Amino acid sequence: MKYFWALALLLLASSVSAQVSYQQILNAKSTPQNWLTYSGSYDGRRYSALDQITPANAKDLEIKWVFQTESLQKLESTPLVVNGVLYLTQPPDDIIALDAKSGRVFWVYHYPVPSEAHLCCGLVNRGLAILGNTLFMGTVDGHLVAVDAKDGHLLWDSPLGDNRFGYGITEAPLVVKDKVIVAMAGAESGIRGFVTAYSAETGEQVWKFNTIPGPGEAGNETWPAETWQRGGGSSWMTGSYDPDLNLLYWGIGNPWPDYDWEGRLGDNLYTDSAIALDPDTGKLKWHFQFTPNDRADFDAIQVPVLADITWQGTPRKVVLWANRNGFFYVLDRATGKFLSGKPFVKQTWTTGLDENGRPIRSPQGEATLEGNQVFPGIQGGTNWYSPSFSPRTGLFYVTAWQDYSAVYVKQPSNTGRVTPTIPRSPLPNLARGPINTWTEEVGHGEVQAIDPVTGEKKWVVKMNDVSDSGILTTASDLLFTGNREGYFHVIDDRTGKILWKAITGGQMASAPITYEVGGKQYVAMSAGHALFVFGLRDLAVAGH
Repeated sequence: MKYFWALALLLLASSVSAQVSYQQILNAKSTPQNWLTYSGSYDGRRYSALDQITPANAKDLEIKWVFQTESLQKLESTPLVVNGVLYLTQPPDDIIALDAKSGRVFWVYHYPVPSEAHLCCGLVNRGLAILGNTLFMGTVDGHLVAVDAKDGHLLWDSPLGDNRFGYGITEAPLVVKDKVIVAMAGAESGIRGFVTAYSAETGEQVWKFNTIPGPGEAGNETWPAETWQRGGGSSWMTGSYDPDLNLLYWGIGNPWPDYDWEGRLGDNLYTDSAIALDPDTGKLKWHFQFTPNDRADFDAIQVPVLADITWQGTPRKVVLWANRNGFFYVLDRATGKFLSGKPFVKQTWTTGLDENGRPIRSPQGEATLEGNQVFPGIQGGTNWYSPSFSPRTGLFYVTAWQDYSAVYVKQPSNTGRVTPTIPRSPLPNLARGPINTWTEEVGHGEVQAIDPVTGEKKWVVKMNDVSDSGILTTASDLLFTGNREGYFHVIDDRTGKILWKAITGGQMASAPITYEVGGKQYVAMSAGHALFVFGLRDLAVAGH
């Protein structure tokens, strides 16, 4: 039986009051003092109208408080902030309510993760959703739970997938209307992925969209024989929503097996795709596949960024997508039509994209017995780290990796078939390897500002190492981000000039948020196993 424990500070518990209506989430931009969804608003932009911290005073930032988690797993959570209360998940699946001004703990909800729970890339949790006085969290063993935001007691617990077969949830759910929407991770275990919606009130399933179509469903013909049954197609990042079009956008991950593509000849829909769903029914409205028959684990699990731009002289609703495969895409938001796609990192696996955005594979991207150097590498041109879009500058900002992998095939078996191996990184255990061992020879990390209209880079900030950090932009033309070395950076988002940085002592592996309490703006960013909260120094006090 699931259970919880709450450490309640009784004198403060009455101040923990959420009451977030759907209308408030719809109009999140009008209350920038809060942070109500994973990306701050439905459009996935990670942009805030707060402007108290500026290029002129960024040098006066300091750490205001730090919350140390009890977990040894990497902290990848994006907090929510509601009326001065900050809600944070610590891995694997705890929810903590804190005073957003001081860091004081109000209560803790502990979800009892089974000791045998497993996922490919760590037992992490990336955040929460909220509606009314209820918080929603996915769990690493495949459950969706609802918790009272006032005191942390469990309201309902719904199992979505069996972790014994690899199903689990690491992303933050998304609330749309009266539904909680979440997708399933676990492609590396050979699951059949899906996106699903549950009633926020009762915890009952409303609809389910299988990301790997079965017999009789459009797209099943792209899977040979019975390979669709364990085709992968999971997701571990939160989607976006357009209330005007009433469309839900989600990124879908790799097929299974990851690298043995000859056993699943075909496009393998809807893996490596952007999908647009009706949030009321789960019906597919359109899809765009970035990497058909993926051979390099080029998941399309990036957060869809919704923007309104002028395209060829006409206003257009678009989806902006810097993909793990190394291309930056612009798609029509209503139809999924391909508008443009340009490399934003070095890539050698294609000779380009055709007029419909389909990649034209290059022999330089194929595995060989001798080994082949392929760009981008196993981590991709970017990965799950959240990008940002500023309506003030009209620029798209992304954390990028300039690197390669050495790709080999095994010797032919007695059947004569050649089986690809997992690509080898230029550094041992690169994704979680030693910090500051990155060299110019094997590449580097970057923060890039891209003009969506032209696909050209306006500026690039080069890192000494690489970064798993997402990006936040604000109305004062600031960009906040971090890197694997543990530096927290404040950058002028128009010029790329680094205005201020601070060392935290831990790898930054989420995206910053910003909020306001008592008339003061704060920026929160996880590093290592802790949440760091920054604010402007009180110069009057500092002068004494």
